[in-house]
Amino acid sequence: MRKMFWLTLALALIMLVAGALPAAAQAAKRPTVAVLNFDFGTIQHWWEGNWDVGNGISDLIVDGLVEDGSYRVIERKKLDAILAEQNFSNSERADPAAAKVASIGKALGVKYMIVGSITKFGMEQKNVGISGGAFGGGKYGVGDVGTKKGKATVAIAARMIDCTTGEIMAVAKGDGISTRSGLLLGGGGGGGGKGGGGGIEMGSSEYRDTVLGEATDAAVKAVVAKLVAAKNRLE
Repeated sequence: MRKMFWLTLALALIMLVAGALPAAAQAAKRPTVAVLNFDFGTIQHWWEGNWDVGNGISDLIVDGLVEDGSYRVIERKKLDAILAEQNFSNSERADPAAAKVASIGKALGVKYMIVGSITKFGMEQKNVGISGGAFGGGKYGVGDVGTKKGKATVAIAARMIDCTTGEIMAVAKGDGISTRSGLLLGGGGGGGGKGGGGGIEMGSSEYRDTVLGEATDAAVKAVVAKLVAAKNRLE
């Protein structure tokens, strides 16, 4: 009886260890990455205030990668502190120098860094209080938002760089288009909020419910999916 008890216990322990090993191995294979704020210098600044669109987009990509679980992602506050120490400028967001990439990677203890740019971020609409019908024909203010029919287009281009070699390991592009009747922007259009004007953030439900938010969400999901798929190519 005693012998059977110990045999059963030993088998249970073996099964427990065997089950834990694949999970531990999987966790060890999760590369650690840092996501820099994306550059948006090439798009027309059609909103009022100091809305850092690149910050908002990179935050959404971080959220997507964390939710998927394929990567370990460096916390944003830690990244911001290192960038400040490195005197990293906004002009370096899309294409940082190899020496800067290596230095930041070493300071953060990461092998891979994700950088990129926003190539399209705007709305086409008519009769909503701004001039013209092209992307951001005028500066948005509180009185310029509404529930008219509009079209929003967002395009993002990301690259994953090996911090030790400077090699581009993956390229991920995402496009999002929304054409429907609904709230075009909301909130006052790009004031001092983290991801949107008037306190609206890109990760909030208020922003996601807008036409522009819908297009942003589609573009970000496409980029995240491609970055996740590229994980198998990493060492």
